[in-house]
Amino acid sequence: MRDLVGGIEAGGTKIVCGVGTIGSAGLIDREEIPTSDNPEAVLEQVGSWLLDRESKHGKLAALGIASFGPVDLKTTSPQYGHITSTPKPRWTDTDIVGLVKKQFPDAAIGFDTDVNGAALGEHRYGAARGLNDFVYITMGTGIGAGGMSGGILLHGLVHPEMGHLLVPRIHGDEFAGSCKYHGACWEGLCSGPAIAARTGTAATDLPADSPVWNMIARYSAAAIANIIFTLSPERIIIGGSVRKGGKLGEAKFFESLRRETRKVLSDYIASSSLDVNGINSYITPPVLGNDAGIVGALVLAEDALRLNRR
Repeated sequence: MRDLVGGIEAGGTKIVCGVGTIGSAGLIDREEIPTSDNPEAVLEQVGSWLLDRESKHGKLAALGIASFGPVDLKTTSPQYGHITSTPKPRWTDTDIVGLVKKQFPDAAIGFDTDVNGAALGEHRYGAARGLNDFVYITMGTGIGAGGMSGGILLHGLVHPEMGHLLVPRIHGDEFAGSCKYHGACWEGLCSGPAIAARTGTAATDLPADSPVWNMIARYSAAAIANIIFTLSPERIIIGGSVRKGGKLGEAKFFESLRRETRKVLSDYIASSSLDVNGINSYITPPVLGNDAGIVGALVLAEDALRLNRR
């Protein structure tokens, strides 16, 4: 019998829970729970759902947690497993790993950012298979990015916060930005809440002819160019709800984003991946779609279990 693993993808709007088997991108079971402003209560609800799955499918050998942040990933830190300076109300200093561990004391637990989790999912089963250097970007409730360099997940001092890159303002754009910390950073200008604050309309309902889509493409192109200049990834994968382009549609959104990114790069980097044809597969949606994060959480669980058994 194959080991069962559980996953928790904690996002700003919802927490996705899943159960699967090692070595498979398929989910045996999946649930979405709103991310309320009561972390203890919502994590208890998550734990109850996973315990119920155990009674139906068998014991979970490991759990993976891919969480919004910022988070403390250093295992030597007394704050390891905590969400730190998040703008999400009441989640600051939440010991997300500790609260889950209380409900599953015998399970190995893997922990990383939500975007690194999605990057892992795409690396193992999706658009980044076979690559050692790539970046996964999510554009949704927030904007964040994770990925790999030399086959190793990007961490460092804490972990990358590329969603807070500062981008040149478009002339005439006077929107102050919605980021609590930086105002008009990439997230503050292009996230779902930023679009809603700017237009009074949710990104999912924003008309195809709204000039804001061009702004989102131009601001995002500037940020993506900075990522390319800095990290030189072999591919950029973009997930999240904003990337679907509302009434514009995903295909048109990516077409605009690729075109604007090529403008910013201005043919400086000599690579066929960035020419007019190559960029279509260089900047791409996730193969796993909306399941990239939860599948990545299952991969975190697999990896934790493997380390635990050494």
